[in-house]
Amino acid sequence: MEPNFHKINMLKKLLCLIFFLEILIPTLTKAQDISLFTQINGRYDFTFIGNTMGPDENSFQYPTFLYTQSSATLNLGPNDRIERAYLYWAGSGAGDTDVKLNGIDMTPDILSTVVGTSSNLTYFSAFKDITSFVQTTGNGIYTLSEFDLNSLVTSYYNNATQFAGWAILVVYENPALTLNQINIYQGLEALSPNPALGIIDYMTIQLNNLYLISNTGAKIGFIAWEGDRFIQESERLSFTANSVTNVLSNPLNPSNNAFNGTNTETNATNLYNMDLDVYSIENYIVPGTTSATVSLQSAQDYVMLNTVVTKLNSQLPDATIVLENPSSTCNSREVTIDFTVSNLNSTEVLQANTPITFYAGTQAIATTYTQNIIPIGGSENGTITLTIPSTIPLTFTLIANVDDTGNGTGIRPELIETNNSFQIEIELIVSPTFNNLNSLISCNLGLTRGVFDFSSYSELVKTNSSHIVSFHESYNDAVQNINAITNTSNYEAITTPKEIFVRIDNGCFAVTSFLLLTENCPPTVYNAVSPNNDYSNDTFFIDGLRDIFVNFELLIYNRWGKHLWTGNNNKPDWDGYIEDGVGSTLAPAGTYYYILYLNDPNYSEPLTGYLYINR
Repeated sequence: MEPNFHKINMLKKLLCLIFFLEILIPTLTKAQDISLFTQINGRYDFTFIGNTMGPDENSFQYPTFLYTQSSATLNLGPNDRIERAYLYWAGSGAGDTDVKLNGIDMTPDILSTVVGTSSNLTYFSAFKDITSFVQTTGNGIYTLSEFDLNSLVTSYYNNATQFAGWAILVVYENPALTLNQINIYQGLEALSPNPALGIIDYMTIQLNNLYLISNTGAKIGFIAWEGDRFIQESERLSFTANSVTNVLSNPLNPSNNAFNGTNTETNATNLYNMDLDVYSIENYIVPGTTSATVSLQSAQDYVMLNTVVTKLNSQLPDATIVLENPSSTCNSREVTIDFTVSNLNSTEVLQANTPITFYAGTQAIATTYTQNIIPIGGSENGTITLTIPSTIPLTFTLIANVDDTGNGTGIRPELIETNNSFQIEIELIVSPTFNNLNSLISCNLGLTRGVFDFSSYSELVKTNSSHIVSFHESYNDAVQNINAITNTSNYEAITTPKEIFVRIDNGCFAVTSFLLLTENCPPTVYNAVSPNNDYSNDTFFIDGLRDIFVNFELLIYNRWGKHLWTGNNNKPDWDGYIEDGVGSTLAPAGTYYYILYLNDPNYSEPLTGYLYINR
């Protein structure tokens, strides 16, 4: 049975003063300011589909239930290709986050809420990107189901704010369209007037990032919630551009009741407590417009505005730049870097000779230019070698600005003037500094041979813990970083002095060196001799003597001071044989004495002692 709208309207007017005296309609906090969500440029247009869950327009304690599902039909043309699709659903409460679209679970990407400050009632709007879903599904019936707010109806119907609805915003491409710019602004802002106190509420939304070439086909669309058909007191939607304000209206939306449960895309007038409305703004906007404002005022009805969409004919390029693969050589202030200039999100080609200025920090250091016309959706690659001034530190930010003449100004208008810059951190590499290393001295093991431990030098030489250190036996090996010494804790130098080369690497490298030296350490005398050919102590052995003190002279005496034997570096060790002996030439068991002349400038006095022969 159709409701009696006249009676309902009279009932609303009768109860209106009571409602507002009791402050039943909540004052809603602004949950999220409406701002630019995305921008799409090309041969695009947009449309809305959706439906209410309300069986009738709400009023005081009516209706007493909400549907849990409803449907709408998408019917694009044969040459329309779906580019984007966004699902919105809204209603009373903190949010139903588990609904289905054509039987598929949908959980929101964004959930926004507002709270009535007087009634402490909450309202929500949910958003989900369903582009791939709609691209796959295409034209046909879309049904949102399992959207059940009935448990909340009696908590909200005393102030007539029991509502629920859903919408899909579809952006589509068609080659027959003009080159347009689609701007989608979204959030959740609300109006809450108080007529009993004479309070009119206002809302203003700033629309930026516009650039209009022609006003042909310019339009603006809205997704709004909880508007009422029969509340028509000073509900005004205005559009301001170039300091001129115009009140928006169309055949379904009078100038005093902009949000009245309609869908201007389908001419539906029974979209209870929600609005999907589109207005032409051809006569309200002129070429060159870069910003506008949407203003809404209400003296009685309260409205939640969710989404604003504009379509403007703006045939402009959109230059962007990306820097990559910086390279430089050691101890050079030249940097070679690849760059890509793109014209992706655009509605016009980017002309050749568009300037690109490079900055080291804030200092402009070079300007180059694009070589070719870059088509819509196209890119151009380039490479440049930059000379970095000596006043710039080794680590700095390199910035490239496309469409920049070098003084911060561009030569071409663009769709978006705030995305022309790209920056990358650069570090010029110079040879690392290092600490000088002392020579190492070890005992001469014979003919200047020595064993050395220089493992600690890998840390001692560094001035930065991140540097990489390696040791090499020749300068060329160090430069080429080959044949590194691996045993630095027990390195044997066959002859000394021996120069060891150290490579310190930080991407660049430096080479230093240190010397391995030997000294003649005091010899060690083993004074027990048993010349019995058992290969143990068969001779008088002095460790650290032969091939070290090459000019030594060793004299052996018996206990009565008789000289028995003379040795040097060219003779074998004494085995108890008596040179020029009379009778027996073998020294008998007993104690003997020696005098050892090392003939070394560090040992001016001879070493003396005794030895014992045991036979």
